[in-house]
Order: sequence, then C-alpha cells, then structure tokens
Amino acid sequence: MNTVNDLLAAPGGVSGRRVLVRADLNVPLTGEVPDRRITDDGRIRAVLPTLQTLADAGARVVVVSHLGRPKNGPEPASSLAPVATRLQELLGRPVTFAADVVGPAAQAAVAGLADGQLVLLENVRFEAGETAKPGTEAYEALAAKLAAFADLYVDDAFGAVHRAHASVAGVPRLLGPDRCAVGGLVATELEVLRTLATGEPERPYTVVLGGSKVSDKLGVIQALLPRVDRLVIGGGMCFTFLAAQGHEVGTSLLEADQLETVRGLLAQAESAGVTLALPTDVVVAPRFAADAPATTVPADAIPADQMGLDIGPDSVAAFALLISGSRTVFWNGPMGVFEMPAFANGTHGVAQAVAAVSAKSGGFTVVGGGDSAAAVRALGLDEADFSHISTGGGASLEYLEGKPLPGIEALGGA
Repeated sequence: MNTVNDLLAAPGGVSGRRVLVRADLNVPLTGEVPDRRITDDGRIRAVLPTLQTLADAGARVVVVSHLGRPKNGPEPASSLAPVATRLQELLGRPVTFAADVVGPAAQAAVAGLADGQLVLLENVRFEAGETAKPGTEAYEALAAKLAAFADLYVDDAFGAVHRAHASVAGVPRLLGPDRCAVGGLVATELEVLRTLATGEPERPYTVVLGGSKVSDKLGVIQALLPRVDRLVIGGGMCFTFLAAQGHEVGTSLLEADQLETVRGLLAQAESAGVTLALPTDVVVAPRFAADAPATTVPADAIPADQMGLDIGPDSVAAFALLISGSRTVFWNGPMGVFEMPAFANGTHGVAQAVAAVSAKSGGFTVVGGGDSAAAVRALGLDEADFSHISTGGGASLEYLEGKPLPGIEALGGA
C-alpha cells in the first residue's frame, strides 16, 4: 500500500497531476444558513499536512469530503462552504469551492486548476450514489465521475475508511492501487491501532470505554478482553452492566436485550484475570436537562425515578488510580453527558488521568476519536498531552474488532 511519499518519489511525481484527496471534513457546525460556524476544526487541521505537501509539490489538488447525513440531495445546512473558508485560512493559500460535486461547477473548477492549487468539492453525500450499494448504477456512476477528476488518489479520511462509499472504495478500485495511496493521517492511525490490536503494547494495558450503548462497544470488548489488563466502563453503557449485576438503574439508559451478553462478558473478564471496573457512585437527575438538579448516589442505590448522567467523584478517583498505573491506555467514549456542565466532571477527570499517563509518566495514550476527541477539545484539555487522538471513532473501533476496512482494502491494504 503506497504512501504520499511513494507518489512523490515515483517517476513524474505529482507536479502537474490532479490528485483527488478523500478528506474527512465532517466538522460540527452551529448557527443558521448563511451564517453557519465551525465549532471544532480538529478534522480540518488533521488533513492539512497532506494537502500542504501535495500542493507544495505542484499537485493540482481536488478535495472531496462528506458533512453530516443529508437525506434528500443538497441541503444548505450541510454545505461545505464554511469548511472551504476555514481550510483556506488554515492553509494560507486560496481554496476554490465548487458548488456541486461532479456537475458543471466542479468540472470547471477542476479544469481550471493550476499547479499547487486546490479545489474543495461540495458535500459528496449530496449525491445519492455516494452511499448507495456498491455495484448499483448510481454508485458506479459517481465513482467514475470522481475518478475522472483524478490522475492519482489519496485517502486521508480515516473517519470514513470503514465505509464502502463511492468516494472511499469505489474510486481507488477504478484507478488501481498503483495510482493510490494513504495520506499521512491514515498511515499514522493504522500504525497506532496495530500496536493496540496486534502488537505488544507496554503493560499494564488499560482500555477505558464510555458512551451511550453497550451494543456499540460489544465487538471491541470481546476482541480486546484477551489482550488487556484492565477494562474501565463508564458512560451510559455502564447501566446495562450494573443491571446485569442485579442493581436498580432507575430511568437510566438500559439495553435490556444485552443483559445476558454482558453477564457473559463479566464472567469472561473474571476467568481471564482482567480487572473490570464499574462506577461505585453516579450523578443522577430526574430528567435529561442541563438545569436538572443533580445528586450523587451509590451505584447500587439509584432511585427508581432518577437517571444516571455521569459517574460520581469516588468513581473518578478509582478510575484515575487504575489509569495512572498503566503504561498503555486506549480511551473511547465519555463518562457522562459532558456537553452539560453539571455532568462533565467524570469525563474531565478521566481525560486528565489518561493525559497524565503520557504527559507525566511517558506512557502511550490513545483517544479513540468521536465524542472522546470532541470532549478533549470542549473541556479545554491540551491535545499535546495525549500520544494520539484519533479522527475516527467508528473506524478505530471496527479496526480493533478485527473487521475489514473497505477504504483500506481498496488501496491494496489489509
């Protein structure tokens, strides 16, 4: 599987050639059209080195990305126009914005590119073929039109490589692996995750999982249990674990259909000698609201009319102690509803503990993308205190589960 450096070193290099870069510019936006504003530009910053390298080498760079999940074609609220503006600011060089994906505006913009120039196409999910089933007419037609914009293809959208979408898997299959490469971001992500999944991470190796649903994390728990020393469970998913132990969880998020599976995981962890830590106290409220009165109660004494929205201070201290004694930590999923200040303390405390493993102790820490990465930035933590912050939560989990990543397979990787 080629890298960008391989493309640069190949005969002819990239100068004067059109390089289609699949980026992940799926950033959060706020406000109303036409004044939509980016609230977190982390994903834009992550792809800058690849774009800068290609442009500096004289490539004619065509950037394609999705934003959100538009359902019925173009939606103004999902336009990449604000992203084009921010991308231009961060790159410090002009970025042309094409108002469609493969239509007249895109065709004209690509045709007008000079060496070292960039164009960002409109949201690729405005085209139904992007998310259509591979092999269908719409999918293959879009892949072919995008491929027609490219002499070379670079995938630097780790957050999308677990999707077999037209711009992710369809285009590289048409161009062939010799004309395709992974960008620096994707290459780094794969290197980091291989260490966690199949390498020899320094021990103790601790995995911290949160988020809302157990069902979203079952695969990664089952895959990693034989490899880890400690598994720390928080977030909404912890209430299914607590219920599996026979505790009342009130109106907290509960996946009743997963109770037997969770009991099996608890037994598996015990037989494998893995420390599985659950909250000992939780912060509850009568309703899901930022202004709801918050109370801390023991995890085995949640009132029937209350819902758990964060782990409590004793749990934060216990989790931090387990994390602090680790040499490798993978963290995916917040400990509570960190977007609401009253229920952010658990996520903040755990994030600080994870950061300290690398920043103060020289350990290896990985934040598994998604809400965890957003929480690091939203809570004002220094990203440099973590060894690696992934740009793809879903892709990270699927890789660690051992699932194939269609975007990587299409490039000739595994």
